[in-house]
Amino acid sequence: MRILIIRYKKTLGVPEGGEQGSEKNLIVLRQIAGEENVDTYFIHDEAHRRTPMEYLQGIVYMPFGYYFGLTPRRVNEIVGKAQRYDVVFVDRSVFGIVAKRLKETGYKGRVVCFFHNVEAVYFSAKYSKRLSPMRWLVLPCADRNDRWSCRYADRTIALSTRDDDELFRRYRRRADQLVPVAFVDRYKQDSYPTELTAKKPLCMFLGAYFPANVEGIEWFVKNVLPQVDIRMQIVGKGMEKLKEADWMKPDHVLAGRNIEVLSNVPNLDPLFEAADIMVLPIFKGSGMKVKTCESLMFGKNIIGTPEAWSGYELDYSKAGACCLEADEFVAAIQEFCDHPRPRFNEYSRHVYVNQYSADRMVDKFRAVLDD
Repeated sequence: MRILIIRYKKTLGVPEGGEQGSEKNLIVLRQIAGEENVDTYFIHDEAHRRTPMEYLQGIVYMPFGYYFGLTPRRVNEIVGKAQRYDVVFVDRSVFGIVAKRLKETGYKGRVVCFFHNVEAVYFSAKYSKRLSPMRWLVLPCADRNDRWSCRYADRTIALSTRDDDELFRRYRRRADQLVPVAFVDRYKQDSYPTELTAKKPLCMFLGAYFPANVEGIEWFVKNVLPQVDIRMQIVGKGMEKLKEADWMKPDHVLAGRNIEVLSNVPNLDPLFEAADIMVLPIFKGSGMKVKTCESLMFGKNIIGTPEAWSGYELDYSKAGACCLEADEFVAAIQEFCDHPRPRFNEYSRHVYVNQYSADRMVDKFRAVLDD
C-alpha cells in the first residue's frame, strides 16, 4: 500500500498543536505501510517566506475554496501525483477541495480525510467578529472544505463524539472512525520523579499565541492569580507578544506576581518536568486540546476547563480538576497549596499510556485503510 499525505506545513522550530497531531498521523501511517511507502506533500514550508504576491493570490483564490497555499495549479499537481498511490490521506479537512478534485477526475484509490477539528468552528474562534476582516473570507472557505471532505472522502476520521455530532449536524455525515488526539511517547523511562508539589506551586500554561489561548490566560491572570500564591509560567509559540499586555506592565496591580513568559522554547520537556500543575483555562474551540494529551503524557496534575478536557475519558479528580468558574480554579489550586501531592501524577500517565499513546491508534488507522 502506497500512501500520499497532504499536510499543511513543514515546520521550522517548535511545531504547534495541529502539526504535532499531523506528525503523529505520519508516524502511525508509516508503521502500517512502511516508511518507504509513505510520502508527504506539504502545502507550506516555513523555510520559504511567502511574497506579497503569494499572499494576494491566496486571498483571490479563497472565495473559490482554496485555503491559503492552495491554487488550481497545485491541486492539479496533487491530482497528478496521486495516481501513483493507493491512498491519499488529506490531513486537514480545510483541504477538502483536494478530495473533491480527486473524485471528480476519477481517482481510483481511497481518499481519507482527517478532521483535526471542525474547521468552521475552529476559525470562528480564531477570527474575531469585530476585529478581523479575514473572518468573512476564511469562514466560508473553511465551511465549504469541511462540506467537501464529508461529501467526497471515502473515509473520514474525527477526534471525538463532539466533533462527530457537529459534522453530522452541519453536513449529515458521521465519521467512519474516531481517533483521539495521541502522542508518540517521549517520556517513557525506568523511574519517574518522586518529589511533592511545592507549597507555592509552579503553574504552567502551555499554548501558542492564539485568540482562545490569549483569552483564557488573560482571564486566569486577572480572575484567579490575584487570589492564589503561585508562580506562573506561560509557555508557547509567539507568546512573547503577551509582554505588551497591560497586565505585564510594571505599574499594573499584577506587577511582581511571578509571571514568566517563555516563547518559542526548543525543548519543552524540562519545563513539563519542573511544573507542579498544568493550568488550562480554555473556553472556546473544536477538536481536542493537544496540550492536554501532552500533559497526560508527562504525568502532570492538570486543572482545566471542560473545553480543555473535551474528548478525554478519565476521572478529572484523579488527574487534577475540571473547573469553569474562577472560584473553582482558586479552590483547586489552594488544595495543592494546602496539601502537596506528588508532582508526577501516576494516574495521568496511566491514562495516556492506555488511551492516548500513538501505539494505541495503529489498529484504528488500519481499519480505515483496509476495510
